[in-house]
Amino acid sequence: MSVVIRLMRAGAKKRPFFRMVAADSRRQRDGRFLEILGHYNPLSQPYELVVHKDKVENWISKGAQPSEQVASLLRSLSIATHSVPPARAVAAAPAGEKPAARKAVKRGRRLAVSPRKQRARAARKAGKKQAVKAT
Repeated sequence: MSVVIRLMRAGAKKRPFFRMVAADSRRQRDGRFLEILGHYNPLSQPYELVVHKDKVENWISKGAQPSEQVASLLRSLSIATHSVPPARAVAAAPAGEKPAARKAVKRGRRLAVSPRKQRARAARKAGKKQAVKAT
């Protein structure tokens, strides 16, 4: 069972109020939960955020993954979430390379083209050149 720390919506229509809960990831957003860890009221000025820090840290130490919104709220309280994946190493493109190729490197796409695709591209180019010469 994977546990996730997420916000559970409560409150009336157009008057949201959220409980921070630890729940099974397969359950519905507002369904059964394991424990209430705090609450969040975005309508009050400034917003109200109450978190039981020891309970949250206990669940995170057991392997619970906070949702993106919960992680953001916990960071505002300086609570470590340990859910941030390590930064991917991005290879720097050589200076003489085209800008489009550098963008592909930044996005993490593979730049290597298989030999079969290289042959197919060469055949298509050769076919186009022959068609242009015939006209």
